[in-house]
Amino acid sequence: MSATVNNPFQHIVEPLDPKDPTQQFYNLSKLGDPRYERLPFSIRVLLESAVRNCDEFLVKSSDVESILNWKHTQTQTVEVPFRPARVILQDFTGVPAVVDFAAMRDAVMKLGGDPEKINPVCPADLVIDHSIQVDFNRKSDSLQKNQDLEFDRNRERFQFLKWGSKAFRNMRIIPPGSGIVHQVNLEYLARVVFNFDGYFYPDSLVGTDSHTTMIDGLGVLGWGVGGIEAEAVMLGQPISMVLPEVVGYKLSGTPNQFITSTDIVLTVTKHLRQVGVVGKFVEFFGPGVSQLSIADRATIANMCPEYGATAAFFPVDEVSVQYLEQTGRDAEKLAYITKYLKAVSMFRDYNNVSQDPDFTRIVELDLTTVVPCCSGPKRPQDRIAVSDMKSDFESCLGAKQGFKGFQIPPERHSTAVPFRFNDKDYTLNHGSVVIAAITSCTNTSNPSVMLGAGLLAKKAIECGLSVKPYIKTSLSPGSGVVTYYLKESGVMAYLFQLGFEVVGYGCMTCIGNSGPLPEPVVEAITQGDLVASGVLSGNRNFEGRVHPNTRANYLASPPLVIAYAIAGTVRIDFDKEPIGTDSEGKDVFLRDIWPTREEIQAVEREFVIPTMFKEVYEKIESVNERWNSLVAPSDKLYPWDTNSTYIKSPPFFDGLTMKLQPPQSIHEAYVLLNLGDSVTTDHISPAGNIARNSSAARYLTSRGLSARDYNSYGSRRGNDAVMARGTFANIRLFNKFLNKQAPKTIHLPTEETMDVFDAAERYIQSGVPLVILAGKEYGSGSSRDWAAKGPFLQGIKAVVAESYERIHRSNLVGMGVIPLEYLAGDSAESLGLTGRERYTILIPEPLAPRMLVDVKLDTGKTFQVRMRFDTDVELTYFHHGGILNYMIRKMSEN
Repeated sequence: MSATVNNPFQHIVEPLDPKDPTQQFYNLSKLGDPRYERLPFSIRVLLESAVRNCDEFLVKSSDVESILNWKHTQTQTVEVPFRPARVILQDFTGVPAVVDFAAMRDAVMKLGGDPEKINPVCPADLVIDHSIQVDFNRKSDSLQKNQDLEFDRNRERFQFLKWGSKAFRNMRIIPPGSGIVHQVNLEYLARVVFNFDGYFYPDSLVGTDSHTTMIDGLGVLGWGVGGIEAEAVMLGQPISMVLPEVVGYKLSGTPNQFITSTDIVLTVTKHLRQVGVVGKFVEFFGPGVSQLSIADRATIANMCPEYGATAAFFPVDEVSVQYLEQTGRDAEKLAYITKYLKAVSMFRDYNNVSQDPDFTRIVELDLTTVVPCCSGPKRPQDRIAVSDMKSDFESCLGAKQGFKGFQIPPERHSTAVPFRFNDKDYTLNHGSVVIAAITSCTNTSNPSVMLGAGLLAKKAIECGLSVKPYIKTSLSPGSGVVTYYLKESGVMAYLFQLGFEVVGYGCMTCIGNSGPLPEPVVEAITQGDLVASGVLSGNRNFEGRVHPNTRANYLASPPLVIAYAIAGTVRIDFDKEPIGTDSEGKDVFLRDIWPTREEIQAVEREFVIPTMFKEVYEKIESVNERWNSLVAPSDKLYPWDTNSTYIKSPPFFDGLTMKLQPPQSIHEAYVLLNLGDSVTTDHISPAGNIARNSSAARYLTSRGLSARDYNSYGSRRGNDAVMARGTFANIRLFNKFLNKQAPKTIHLPTEETMDVFDAAERYIQSGVPLVILAGKEYGSGSSRDWAAKGPFLQGIKAVVAESYERIHRSNLVGMGVIPLEYLAGDSAESLGLTGRERYTILIPEPLAPRMLVDVKLDTGKTFQVRMRFDTDVELTYFHHGGILNYMIRKMSEN
């Protein structure tokens, strides 16, 4: 990955230090092209990769010219290759990737090739962070109990991953209990500049998690891709991407002393959603950037998927280098990072206007205008000022069912349900908080908001405030460093007294691993059909994601999570209503206990120090004793256990031969599901608990498992039999065939209502192809390759949607499922489609990127859609039946 033999740009290679000719770099300034200095800094990273990897085969001189000419290609679709320096994975997406690699080795062997060719050729780090759940909380031993249960549930998965770390070169596993992938990446894994094989070059990456973009806050260009695409990158394939527009986001001003980075990112998210940045890079500039710490920048970059951009880039500056020093990187690295980036004009001074590059367009935000806010109740882009939370929730209660509506009749808005918990009487209402979680890489990586939460907890306890015991509170930091500085600064004890003790190191509540609510709470919610609330410091709050019983979920800063937990409801105006009463019965307002930015920064300067990071990370790969003692197979080919319900050889490559089959038109397909807008990957392939009445549960029961051993869909992603049954199993899926939320559909030939998998299986047995109809933003949300693999196994041949989320479209392409897009102005409604028609989709030859194809219905109606294969490379994958089939055939060639 460092440099390419016979590179036509070898003449610009020179030593970074004239005293050491063995350490070289491609000096882009020596290209002698004035266009270079006008390129956005993010595009310069793409250019450097193209120059260094140019071999006139996978990467050509013409690609370098296309990138240099970026400013003049904005109105065109220009395809360029990109070879990132490394790949990062988490275990929910990493397990299926390693399963695919193991199955690909078997397939290459069957085709007469060398199975060891299936091996990562660029560094890959896999952080196990998605498996732990909040089963225990509010106990001094919650952390140990949750970690023990995590290991007991996931032993098979962990053994498999440990096999992978031995069987595959260039693959490092960060054991469970270490932290959240993106925070570990920020604090430890990020190189910023690679020094490898005698060459310096910018760190860059792709990851199998959509929030990979968090690393952009440190000046490392990275974004999320589908797991299938990441596997190809690991095997040496460049990413084929359309050269993006770059929106310059100018920050000015200084936020007031009560504003958190969470308030800023929720404001930016709503703003950029309105601007429209889907498929584009966003690059931050302006004097306001220098007011933001790296943790603040990383928080903003983390939520890049929520505002729809591909990347959210903050070029490296002096603050970046100070962060690297603070997090324990050694002085030698800091020296060459700075020297290299300055040599190639990639080191930024945000106060130097002459450094500002060209952008496709510029939008601005004055940080002084940011106010405290939350987002919800169902989408991260639906920002609400904290001062408006009460009125907004009450408006949502009665509004029509939708992103901002629950359709509760007016006469039921004051419903109160009494219940008994721990021998005391309580009452739940609409808006009652039942989950309050300080969670997620978005915020737990940021010392300012974590210490802010701790200081607020301290003041709350000193005022005699408390959190009701039935509220499920939790604190799941993104790394051990957080626990270290919370303890050292003295605030951990106060967090614990409010119920926010450490329950684990991982994503937990943010990805739906919130664990069970107390049974009396669930019964009260069900009895009153209450819209109960969850408040979390996460990045996603889609329906059904956080917990099945919390219909309203709000994203908030860690201090606000505690505030709403103390209040016990989101139906409160903190400006006008007290949060509680002190020991003398006097009203306490939120403003009385809210810490200022100056207070927080003083504590941060004293207690967040380099030795903490060094101490935690120097033992990160060996500190977990249960992982160390885990015995895994040593074979190069994985010995599949047919009794395993976690790891199973997938059927994707069954019957694969070296001979290509020409693409076939789709004839007389039925519609399996008729869906609306913003169908997320959580709707398509949920990660949370497996419902006892689901197809997946029936399968696991047939394999001898009891309900307590089902675990989650996320943990079962190594087993296609479970995941195919879990596809479209989200209880909040709204299918127009049923006109209500349910994980079911109508089997059209018989008019029977049944689980989606059962209907799909019946269609497959009849030899009938299937399609899906959908609205805007199909596949939004988390990067989730099973949201493409599952529909593939259910017999879905094509999806017809108004628009797609970028990563999900890529995953569909990777599995050979055709993404079709209505023409501008068209939709299922405008075309009068009911979904009960039979669909014939004509696939012409030869195919071309983004070509129009005809769809014929059995009613006699015909309309055109755009085939969303956006590049020639994607068409190549389609001809092979998917990207993995292509890689197997390529690796099997002699």
